[in-house]
Amino acid sequence: MNTSQLLQEVLNGHRMTDDEFVYLSKEGDLLEIGQAADQSRFRRFAGNVVTFVIDRNINYTNICSCQCKFCAFYRHKEDSDAYVIDRASLMEKIEDAIGLGASQLMIQGGLNEDLDISFFEDMFAGIKARYDICIHSLTAPEIVYIAKNSGLSIKDTLLRLQKAGLDSLPGGGAEVLHDEVRQAISPNKIKSREWLEVMKTAHQIGMKTTATMMMGSIDTLEHRLVHLQRIRDLQDETGGFRAFIVWTYQPGHTELMGNKISSLEYLRFLALSRLYLDNFEHIQGSWLTQGQKIGQLSLLFGADDLGSVMIEENVVRAAGVEYKMQKSEMIELIRGAGRLPALRDTEYRILERY
Repeated sequence: MNTSQLLQEVLNGHRMTDDEFVYLSKEGDLLEIGQAADQSRFRRFAGNVVTFVIDRNINYTNICSCQCKFCAFYRHKEDSDAYVIDRASLMEKIEDAIGLGASQLMIQGGLNEDLDISFFEDMFAGIKARYDICIHSLTAPEIVYIAKNSGLSIKDTLLRLQKAGLDSLPGGGAEVLHDEVRQAISPNKIKSREWLEVMKTAHQIGMKTTATMMMGSIDTLEHRLVHLQRIRDLQDETGGFRAFIVWTYQPGHTELMGNKISSLEYLRFLALSRLYLDNFEHIQGSWLTQGQKIGQLSLLFGADDLGSVMIEENVVRAAGVEYKMQKSEMIELIRGAGRLPALRDTEYRILERY
């Protein structure tokens, strides 16, 4: 099999097979793969525009029954630093975010048995009554937990939250959509089929979502490929995913520990994801876990978006990794890659060009 010929066939519209993905992962030239991914990106987004969003990631509670081995953020209810956010603190954080230009809120938290659906309905309705801002919040594990805690179906839970003001779902909680991996790193979290069910149901009620992957814990290439298969198949069925975001496991202060995945392996996988996920518009580069320079390089390996400047982020930081970014730095980072920076909203509509 000739790498160059295969990549050209993919660029000409051939849908990459699983065997071809494995072959390119193991045998393909990294720079050739990167160039092909960059061409694929350019064909979708002529003009070399790279987008970013300003949002705030607010954690409403750190009390969590999941206790994932890769997480250093969660607390037990009786811990001295356990909390549930109060309304005044929440609104103050939102005010600050809007003052800094935020158009999106990512409100996420632990699986806390004391919080049923009424807590979230009150929170979202209260926000929408005061602010014109997109609520891109709650992961699939949270949705499943809220549903079970409230005696509701997934669909009824999503419909009620949507009515209260929930606009779209982030893809968090996916980790790797292979239950062999999930059983090892997050045995108390939902199974792959439940994550997919939440996403499919959200799409069916007109709620767009994103898909994510946390690579580099105990997962193999074959595990990651199954993840890509599953989200590509669901996207074929519903078209409800706005973007794919792959980020890397941070061993830091976690029970799981282990080693960081190499930046070159991350870039190879990112580029192949752009080529394999032919039905996804947006592929996001991860500066948050890889650092600004690799985030910048991701723009040459198929990424068309760099996510958020992250006014606040606590989960990755709890694992001992803290990369920060100012809006001006984001603009210069994108320019430094030879791209044209633009601020977007949750729906990827351009708000401002620089």
